[in-house]
Amino acid sequence: MKKQLLIAGIICGVICAACVFLYTEMVYAEADSKRSEALERYGGEQVEVVVATRTIHPGETLDPSNCTTKTWLSDLLPDGALMELAEMEGKQATSLILEGEVVSQSRFNNETQELDIPAGYVAIALPAEDIQAVGGRISAGSKVDVYATGAKTTCLGRDLEVLATSADNDESSSRTKLTWITLAVKPEKAQEFVTASESLAIYFTLPSGKSQEAPAQEGETVKNEQDANTGNKTEEQNAPEKTDADEQNTTIELK
Repeated sequence: MKKQLLIAGIICGVICAACVFLYTEMVYAEADSKRSEALERYGGEQVEVVVATRTIHPGETLDPSNCTTKTWLSDLLPDGALMELAEMEGKQATSLILEGEVVSQSRFNNETQELDIPAGYVAIALPAEDIQAVGGRISAGSKVDVYATGAKTTCLGRDLEVLATSADNDESSSRTKLTWITLAVKPEKAQEFVTASESLAIYFTLPSGKSQEAPAQEGETVKNEQDANTGNKTEEQNAPEKTDADEQNTTIELK
């Protein structure tokens, strides 16, 4: 009896699985049929192109798990649309690809803009986050002051030119968070920046740009208070001492 029930259960399970499979195939077939009808209605040549099956973020690689091929009207295709996955399979996306979007070669643009490094300087990239870089408001061309903080805070450089940031070449509509900032620094300061970036937190500030009293340069110590104290001591030492005769004369005059 138990054996018969087990066999009956297995048969029912197989029938249910077959029904689900057939229903799924019918749904896909109906969707493809409606799509074909729409394409025929609009006319034009139909071609097979690569389409994203889910949102692909910058840095992700293109593979069968996130894209497929579908029929599309050639007149509605973007420039550089991929006809075959093999053209870009394994390549990293450099900008956001939305679900259902026709994948184009422009989303894998690996061209890098040459840095315009001033004469006598070297380019160095430092790690950065929005909270450490004025909320991410720093961009190429900005002039920044750089601080390294740990047990104590040190000014690494002032009025340094920003050559590039991680967000400068992003083409997505949403603002991308900063991950690095490239600065132009003097060659002799490069090692100091590298050491600080490895062991300390780096902060970037944007000067106001308005005319003001020049701040102390990096490595300098403000000694105004010490100089003032030294001057007072010198005046006291140079002042003439009062003699007994002077005190007697003062007493006589008062009388």
